[in-house]
Amino acid sequence: MKKLDFNTNYILENDVAQLRPLSESDLDILSKFSLEEPDLWTYSLLPANGLKNLKNYLDVAFKSKKEQKSYPFIVFDKRTNLYAGTTRFYDYQPTHNTVQLGYTWYGKDFQGTGLNKNCKYLMLTFAFETLGVERVEFRADNNNQRSIAAMKSIGCTVEGVLRSNCKAVDGRRDSIILSILKDEWFDTVKENLLKKIRK
Repeated sequence: MKKLDFNTNYILENDVAQLRPLSESDLDILSKFSLEEPDLWTYSLLPANGLKNLKNYLDVAFKSKKEQKSYPFIVFDKRTNLYAGTTRFYDYQPTHNTVQLGYTWYGKDFQGTGLNKNCKYLMLTFAFETLGVERVEFRADNNNQRSIAAMKSIGCTVEGVLRSNCKAVDGRRDSIILSILKDEWFDTVKENLLKKIRK
């Protein structure tokens, strides 16, 4: 197993999805979502609605990568030959052998198409089988029922809710915490998720 190398251009892909490192030139690619679908960030701690917010969103991602805290990807849907959104590994903790997976959003045309499950399969495989982490954590606004349902559907276990744990765009946020452990991945989660994406 190896540590996450922030200078390596990781490409994660299967027949449905390709995840490649997010780059500054992707501002143009993602701008249509920012301008045409601003409600994608209703529950986001860092909104990307509008070009100014989108640029800030990307700048924060690049800064965090430079600090070796996160590794952002842009998501490409091979079935439509279109870019669909972004996702990332973040809060990488090599000492504790854990990572969080989040900052995930897709344009509305890509939601409910199975793209998310394929992306999560690729990322979880990389996390548990290449990096060898012990735990992958997920967080969401406790009011974001769509996101919570998506996380449960890939095999996440709900651990609890952190009450008023961070600032939100409209005040304070309660954050739900979910996770997948390495043993769970190899015992059941991987096989069950693979069955779902092969349907």
